[in-house]
Amino acid sequence: MRLAQPALLRQLRVFCVAARSLSFKSAAASMYLTPSAVSHQIRELEAHLGVKLFERKTRALELTADGQQLLQDCEPLLVSLEDAVIRVSRRRQRRALRLALPAFFAIEHPASTDVSVLLLETAPAELVAQELFPLQLVAACAPSMAERACELGRSVFREAALIVQRARRDAWERWARDNGLTPPERRKVIELDSMYSVVRAAEQGLGIALVPEIAARAWFTSGSLVRFSAGELQTGERYYLVHRPEDAARPEIVAFHDWAVAEFRAL
Repeated sequence: MRLAQPALLRQLRVFCVAARSLSFKSAAASMYLTPSAVSHQIRELEAHLGVKLFERKTRALELTADGQQLLQDCEPLLVSLEDAVIRVSRRRQRRALRLALPAFFAIEHPASTDVSVLLLETAPAELVAQELFPLQLVAACAPSMAERACELGRSVFREAALIVQRARRDAWERWARDNGLTPPERRKVIELDSMYSVVRAAEQGLGIALVPEIAARAWFTSGSLVRFSAGELQTGERYYLVHRPEDAARPEIVAFHDWAVAEFRAL
């Protein structure tokens, strides 16, 4: 099968637009070209075909008989070609999905997003929610702090700062009770607003922190943080993947939901 050259297809498209408007200036505006570029394309097409397509008059353009015949024959073919390309493109087109995934914690589903990961005690009644995993806090610190902790034993709690998220001021006491330990003395406490700040403070060696076990795995894997103790705190909160009920059938949301559930089940 012999295919038309890209340049020839472009010239034919320019010709059809100019032939419909009978104005190089109008055709140029609709195709984001200059009038001289349109005129150049038409001249190249006429040279290729060996015929004159337009009668160029002082204040107007007119199609020649050859121009009228070419428009009648080519315009439907070009429209069909563009429709075919659009149909294939739509079948394979990637769909955009707006995802809200703040660092570690979020409690509201922003109106501007399609899917969010929220941290809540119970699933929100007004949204479609899929539980992903519970929030577990573990004690962690920088490797240098861990070496010092091995030397000091339990007395490390009297020398090292305890880092905690401000919204969970009682987390260290709860962590100790859940693991059968005496709550550490709160001589030095660093309270930070976000859990991300808590993780970074521990990474920088400022103290021992309670961090989300799953969310901080990248730090554990890289070695920038180490587990200070095998104990953990079950907070009673859970991460939920949520979206609006009216979006439940959207293919991109279904695909992301299935992927996320499979990924987190493998953790």
